[in-house]
Amino acid sequence: MKISGAVILFLFLLALSSTHTALGQKTRKIEVRVLRDKIEAEWVGQMIGNIYGLPHEGKYINAPGAETWPYGYTKNLDKLKKYDGAFSDDDTDVEYMYLLQMMKFGAEPSYTQLREAWMYHIRDRVWLANRAALGLMHFGYTPPFTGSKALNPHWYQIDPQLINEIWAVTAPGMVSYAASKSDWAARITSDEWGVEPTIFYGAMYSAAYFETDINKLIETGIKALPANGRFAATAKEMIDLHAKYPADWKAARKEMAQKYYIDEPDMTKTIWNANLNGACAVLAMLYGGGDFQHTLDLSCAIGFDCDNQAATVAGLMGVINGMKGLPENLYLPVDGWKKPFNDKYINITRYDLPDGKISEMVDQSLKTAIALAVSKGGKLSGKPGHEVLTINTEAVFNPPVEFCLGPLPQMETGKPVDYNFYTEANKVYNWSLVAGTLPAGLSFTKGKLTGIPTVAGYSKVTLQLENGKEKITHDFNLLVRNINIAPSADTILANVRQLNEKVLDSCWYTFGKSMYAKNVDVINDGKTTGPGSVFYSLAAKSKIPKVDYYGYGWKTPQKISMIALHTGCLEEFGGWFTSLNVQYINEDGKWMPVEKILITPPLPKTDIVFFQPHFVEYVITFNTVETKAIRIIGDAKIQDHWNKYTKQVSGFTSVTELSVYH
Repeated sequence: MKISGAVILFLFLLALSSTHTALGQKTRKIEVRVLRDKIEAEWVGQMIGNIYGLPHEGKYINAPGAETWPYGYTKNLDKLKKYDGAFSDDDTDVEYMYLLQMMKFGAEPSYTQLREAWMYHIRDRVWLANRAALGLMHFGYTPPFTGSKALNPHWYQIDPQLINEIWAVTAPGMVSYAASKSDWAARITSDEWGVEPTIFYGAMYSAAYFETDINKLIETGIKALPANGRFAATAKEMIDLHAKYPADWKAARKEMAQKYYIDEPDMTKTIWNANLNGACAVLAMLYGGGDFQHTLDLSCAIGFDCDNQAATVAGLMGVINGMKGLPENLYLPVDGWKKPFNDKYINITRYDLPDGKISEMVDQSLKTAIALAVSKGGKLSGKPGHEVLTINTEAVFNPPVEFCLGPLPQMETGKPVDYNFYTEANKVYNWSLVAGTLPAGLSFTKGKLTGIPTVAGYSKVTLQLENGKEKITHDFNLLVRNINIAPSADTILANVRQLNEKVLDSCWYTFGKSMYAKNVDVINDGKTTGPGSVFYSLAAKSKIPKVDYYGYGWKTPQKISMIALHTGCLEEFGGWFTSLNVQYINEDGKWMPVEKILITPPLPKTDIVFFQPHFVEYVITFNTVETKAIRIIGDAKIQDHWNKYTKQVSGFTSVTELSVYH
C-alpha cells in the first residue's frame, strides 16, 4: 500500500499539534510496508485459526485430541468453497465491527459508541458473557456495567479474549497502551480475572511487532497483568509445566486440566472458563515453539473452547512473522485463489455488517494504527513507498470522557447510602452536581452519594463530568423508597415452591449448580447474587404455556404502592416473564388487579433471548391498595433451543428478590 501525499501531510500536522511529544521518550521505528504485512498476517492468521479450529470446538474435554496432524480444515473446506472466501465467526466479526467504529469515530471510540454498534449489529449468535452483556445493553446499561460481576453472571467466561485483539493490532509497540485499552474493552463483557487473558494477549500482540521470540512475548504478557492476579499465576504455572514435561504436552495438559477444569470451583467450572482456555493457549504456544502449523494443531488438540485459542494464537503468530510465516496452503486452500482467502471476508453472522475485502480491512487497520501512533507522540516520515513510523512506546491510554450507566442506588428511608456514580473508567475525572435537588439527607462529593435519606420519592438531578478539556452532563432520577416490608410477611406465595432438580439436571444450564436455590424462600432474604441466590420455577417437563406468580401474605392489612422484582440469571432456553401484572386480595378474598400499573423500565418488547437481561430490577408502581396479600403474576417464556436436552423443558422464571413497599 502507498500512503498518499495528502495523508502524509495530514498525519504530519497531526503530529505537530499533538500534546504528546516523543522527545526524551523511548521510541521504536517500523517501516510502513512491514507494518502492513504484519497486520495482514494477523487478520489472515486469525481467519485461518478460527476456521481451522471450529470443527474441534468443545470436542476434547476429558482427553486431548489425537496427534493425527495436520488436522486441516475438514468440513470447513466446503464452506470456504461455498462462500468463495473466508467467512465470519465470533472470533473475527466483532473485531471487524470494532474496526468500522474506529474508522467512523477515531481510534478511541467510547463505550457508548461501541454499545450502539453491539445493539445494532449483534442480534443473534452470541453466548455466555457476550449474550449477557447484550441483554444489559438493551436494558439501558452501558459498559463496564454490562460486564460487571454483579450483573453479568458469565463475567469469568472466555468471551473477551477472542473479540478484542484489534485494539493491540492497531497499537504496534505501545505495549502498556494496548494492555490498558484491551482491559478497558474487555470490561464490556467481563470482570475481575475474566479480563486478564485479554490483557495478556493485548500486550503480546503489541510487542510482537518488534519481538519474535514466543517465550519473551509470554513474559511480556505476564508483566502486563496484575502482579497478584489469577492469570499471571496460571501463565507462570504453564511455563513450569513446560519445563517439567519439555517433550510431553499431554502430561502438561493433564495437570492443567485437573487443576483448572476438574478441580475448578463449582461457580466458575465450565469448558468456556477464561482462565482455563488462556492456560490452554499458553501451553500451545510453548509446545508449538514458534512453528505456525504445530502451534495451530496444538491449539486445537489441547481442547476445550479451542477454536478461540487457535484464532488468537494464529493471529499472534501472524504479527510475529508476517505473511511469509503463514503456510500458503492454509490461506490458499481452494484452487484458483490468487490472494489470501480470495481477498473476501463474507459476513454470515452479523446484521448489516458489510462483506469486506481483506485487503481493505488491512488498509483500514493500517490507517488507524498510523493515526493512533502519531496522535500519541509518534511521527510518520520518509518518501511514499518508503515511509517509516516512529512509535512512542510509552503512550498511555486514557478512556474517553463519558458517563457509565448502570444500576442506581437502591435507597430506603433511614438506611445509610454510600454509592459511587463513577467506575474505574471515569474515576479520574471531575464530578459536580449542576442542577436539581438531592433527596433530603444526602450529599454529593467527587462522584459519591452519601448520607441517610429521610423522605421517600423521586429526585431529579443533573451531574457534570469533565477532564479539563471536555464537559458533559447527564440527568438521573433518584428513587428513595420506604422500608421493604417483604421480610415481615407471614407467608410466601408461589405456584412453584421447589426447584425440580431432575429437570434442571436434564438441561444444558450454564451456571454452577450452587447458584440455584432449592426453594422459593430466598426471594426475601436480601441476597441478589452468589451461591443459592437464584430461584428457578422449574417444574415437570412440559411444553404447555405456564403462568408464574410470586407474592406475600400478612396477618394484618398492609398499604402497598410499589413492588420491585429483581430477576436472576437466565438460560438460553428461558427464565423470563413475557408479561407482568400485580394482583391483591380484596375484602372478599378475591384476587383483583391493581390500578394504574407502571413498570420501570418496561419489560423488553421482544421475547428474543438476546434482549433479556440477567440480574436487573423492575420497579412496579400502582395506586395504593390495602390488603393482606399481594403478588406479581405473568407468563413464563417457553424458549425453543438448539440443544436436544432442553427442547421439552417447561417455561420457568428466574427470581432473586421480590421487595414490597408502602
